[in-house]
Amino acid sequence: MNIALWIAQSLVALVFLGSGLAKLIMSKEKMAATGQTGAASLPLALVRFVACCELFGAVGVVLPIALSKDQFLTKFAAMGLAILMVGAAGIHFRLRERKPIVVNVALFALCIFIANGRP
Repeated sequence: MNIALWIAQSLVALVFLGSGLAKLIMSKEKMAATGQTGAASLPLALVRFVACCELFGAVGVVLPIALSKDQFLTKFAAMGLAILMVGAAGIHFRLRERKPIVVNVALFALCIFIANGRP
């Protein structure tokens, strides 16, 4: 179980690290051109805020457990990222984009798995 959790945590951390960095440095036009239509449809300030949340969440799902310090933070980071995925799925639903919703649901499931599996 511990190995499965570490795999899930690593995957979630990598995805949200990449997504957060992209949203933090790209313009709305570049996001739309690279397929991040959900982010491109929102105000830039909100996109930047979500990017920061994703970056903190990416660090939060790995670092506390890796350092064996304040391990409960991993659970909260995973739950926060799961909430972001609910919002992202809602945006993609409004835009009638089905494929991103599947990705959102998969990431949501991984985040819930992490939150339930860690102390």
